[in-house]
Amino acid sequence: MFNVEMYTGSREENYELVIKQLRALLHDEKNQIANLSNASALLNQFLDRVNWVGFYLIDTNGELVLGPFQGLPACIRIPVGKGVCGTAALKQETIRVEDVNQFPGHIACDSASQSEIVIPLVKDGQLIGVLDIDSPETNRFDELDQQKLEEFAAVIVEHL
Repeated sequence: MFNVEMYTGSREENYELVIKQLRALLHDEKNQIANLSNASALLNQFLDRVNWVGFYLIDTNGELVLGPFQGLPACIRIPVGKGVCGTAALKQETIRVEDVNQFPGHIACDSASQSEIVIPLVKDGQLIGVLDIDSPETNRFDELDQQKLEEFAAVIVEHL
């Protein structure tokens, strides 16, 4: 059973707690869809000022395909190299965008989204997909968010 925690510590302490919760949720579960579903739900309830949290997974044809998420319906397929998700996938590095309207080739799945962070999921050198988080405000994500969300994503990769 999952209990909602009150995140009353510092931002760093709160991130450590949510990563600990993620480890507990993923413990002994091998199903990728179940794990990604719980991870997106956990992040959605933990993060404030976000409007979309989810995953895009690499398909056999090399496109990113919508996976488990929390938020409004989203774009189903994103070519690698296109938009923020596709660029993060291509470069296999995190991309943090303060204002999506200033990102060349941004793909607007939700017009409310104003900032975004995308963390690639890479295991043994192979791209599995990306963790994508959108916010309805500009400049929502900072260096601490990036560092801790990369740690969160690393835990997910361990269990895929």
